[in-house]
Amino acid sequence: MDFLPFPLASLLAGAFITLLGFVLLLNVFGLPANWVLLGLVALWKMAHPASDAMNVWFWVIMIALALVGEALELGMQIVKAKRYGSSSSGTFAGMIGAIAGAILLAPLFFGLGALIGAVAGAWTGCFVMEMLKGRPLGESLDAAFGAMVGRFLGTVCKCGVGGAMLALAASRIWPQMPTQTLPGSSDPLQLVLALAGGVC
Repeated sequence: MDFLPFPLASLLAGAFITLLGFVLLLNVFGLPANWVLLGLVALWKMAHPASDAMNVWFWVIMIALALVGEALELGMQIVKAKRYGSSSSGTFAGMIGAIAGAILLAPLFFGLGALIGAVAGAWTGCFVMEMLKGRPLGESLDAAFGAMVGRFLGTVCKCGVGGAMLALAASRIWPQMPTQTLPGSSDPLQLVLALAGGVC
């Protein structure tokens, strides 16, 4: 965006970064927000091919962060469920329940129902599976609690990784302030004209 004046370039960059921030909220709904964010940043790069800030290492780090986010979301639920005594089938049922709950409750509470649905679905799926396997009520409740906590922590971690991706992308998207030497004259009219030239 070097061809645009700085105020307009910063306005466009700010609007795009704000859009990325809203996209990040899709993590709460159980959607692949970090990958959507990565795709939008790639489109920004395609629209601004002259940008040298988004080099190969930038893309390697962004993709690595997106993969870490997915691993944390999945891993947290598995680890917590196992720690509280869930079986493999109970953990898997908790994952399916989380997805189903997020989809069913997404329309509620301005979309925040998706998070509630995911957490409740993880608990319900794991609990039902453990009870169907004939485990005692106390053990089933413990396993379901672990699945629920793991799902919540996984979502929080994934949002945190997405925030890191957003910060990294924003630092590359925001335009650089042009360095312009003002005329040495103390004439106020020349000073105003120089500033106006920088804006326009």
